[in-house]
Amino acid sequence: MKSALYAAAACGFLVGEAVWADGADLAGAFVPVTVPSGQQVLLSEVLMDDSPGALWARFRFVAPGISRPGTGADGGSEGMDFARSAADMEHLCDSLALDYLRQHELAPRMVVISFSDRPVEFGTPDPEATQFFEAYRPEGGRCIWEAF
Repeated sequence: MKSALYAAAACGFLVGEAVWADGADLAGAFVPVTVPSGQQVLLSEVLMDDSPGALWARFRFVAPGISRPGTGADGGSEGMDFARSAADMEHLCDSLALDYLRQHELAPRMVVISFSDRPVEFGTPDPEATQFFEAYRPEGGRCIWEAF
């Protein structure tokens, strides 16, 4: 968790200090970040993963307001759906993730940005959680979207 906190602080994307969430849905330290939609997004961790056969940088965020289609009272979506969150994810890749990679002299093959409506341990299924994922190839100082 500490590496994620230092990463966000070093990139200059803090909205405020790290926050501690004591509620049932959130526990631990998170770093608020600013995104174009204005939705609440908290950096939870940064993971370097070479299990796909190459280095992947995974930037994991908690976005409590995201929701799946059909989860609202009227069968619609009450929160931020995937389409509305995708621009935030691309923004975080182009800004926070690329800055982090430059500062730490890392050259991953892929960058994955993930949003979850609650903290979910990496690699652990949680059927109740809403999760959005986007994968990007860092190239030429920007993130190129890859089908995930």
